[in-house]
Amino acid sequence: MKLLAGNSNRTLAEAVASHLDLPLTKAQVKRFADNEVWVTIDENVRGEDVFVIQSTSYPANDNLMELLICIDALKRASARRITAVMPYFGYARQDRKTGGRTPISAKLVANLITRAGADRVLTMDLHSGQIQGFFDIPTDNLLSAPILAADIKDNHKKTSELMIVSPDVGGVVRALAVATRLNAELAIVDKRRSGPGKSEVANIIGDVAGRRCILFDDMIDGGGTLTNAAQALIDNGAADVSAYVTHGVLSGAAVERVNASILKELVMTDSISPPDRASDGGKIRYVSCDKLIGEAIRRIANEESVSKLFD
Repeated sequence: MKLLAGNSNRTLAEAVASHLDLPLTKAQVKRFADNEVWVTIDENVRGEDVFVIQSTSYPANDNLMELLICIDALKRASARRITAVMPYFGYARQDRKTGGRTPISAKLVANLITRAGADRVLTMDLHSGQIQGFFDIPTDNLLSAPILAADIKDNHKKTSELMIVSPDVGGVVRALAVATRLNAELAIVDKRRSGPGKSEVANIIGDVAGRRCILFDDMIDGGGTLTNAAQALIDNGAADVSAYVTHGVLSGAAVERVNASILKELVMTDSISPPDRASDGGKIRYVSCDKLIGEAIRRIANEESVSKLFD
């Protein structure tokens, strides 16, 4: 098999390649003067099983086009099978019509990837599980729960004092999976959205008084949901609040908002390349998902079970 990396998260791609003891395929992914994407594969890939590692994070449209053009280049170079490895799947929040005359952009992106020539998709912690059904090709959705639960065990020795908290009702299943692994109790924040990117905490479901709470979510964008939930938990008597998140989108002033918040710590995977301002000694810490993605790639290449990674 061969590994091809786009520009969205080169560090993660190199770590995955190191885990698999494989070199990254030589290729050029550049821009013309007008910012059009230009791709050249500098190795023979005829008959190869190729994995393209590319998150469609900011700038989402540029990184998505890179992925599509890499897939097209591989298809025209007669690769036997092409797997789009997308640690972070952009446009995942647009998975349904939220009103009249609105798009379902996640479905559109799924169609684009399929029509470009991908034979399989490997991603992690989709915002909505039903997005797997948007693809007409095999799609594996990895779970970050084992990685993050292991980090919680390592850094929070007295797990009996922990309370895993879902920051909204939609994330209950995700938070419950971690709570079950840690044998911890679960609480839920009843969140109400007043507009795009704006949320308010209406209620806390569960007794968090005196507990060390850990908010668990699939992504953090502007940071308002997590920081508001953390403040509400403290107001309801929680001893302290940390947060564990899979995808650190961190748009706008999110980093500054987190560092100024009541949160003790924010831990994320490196599915999205960390922004420079997130590593300035604040409250943000990263754990790598390279081994999880690398092992999933190895199992797909060897036609082994991927789901057994989470047994």
